[in-house]
Amino acid sequence: MNTNTNTAPRQPQPTAIDENAPVIVRVSTTVNAPLALVWDLHTDIAGWARWNTNVEQVDFAGPLAPGASFHWLTHGLDITSTLFQVIHGERTVWGGPANGIDGIHVWAFEEHGGTVTVHTQESWSGPVVQARPDQLRQALEESLTDWLHQLKAEAESR
Repeated sequence: MNTNTNTAPRQPQPTAIDENAPVIVRVSTTVNAPLALVWDLHTDIAGWARWNTNVEQVDFAGPLAPGASFHWLTHGLDITSTLFQVIHGERTVWGGPANGIDGIHVWAFEEHGGTVTVHTQESWSGPVVQARPDQLRQALEESLTDWLHQLKAEAESR
């Protein structure tokens, strides 16, 4: 007799952005700092607000692992994101819905000698995005470019 009444299959978590989303932004920068430092700044999610002026608050107790969620405030948005993938020193993927936007955010890190190239890409979909894709693409590009600039400045100042 099967006593398990809630056997819905677990949905696979994304490991890439939604290439069919109406808004996709990709930006990169090179940071003159060791990978360990850049990775630590990036993955200290609870500490983002200390160096990223666009992040007002973050609540994250860990662990830094797929399935963990964090709650944060940025650009007037109240967001709960879930980590989908964490490959230490190489890549993180997180996402979730916020104010009618379903976002998937991928970060990748490549070490080259004493520098690190940081690539970030994000996709946004949903009714809100379909209604104003150009305006939201510009806002997302500005946000991600600024985030990378602040990550670079913080890492290089240490």
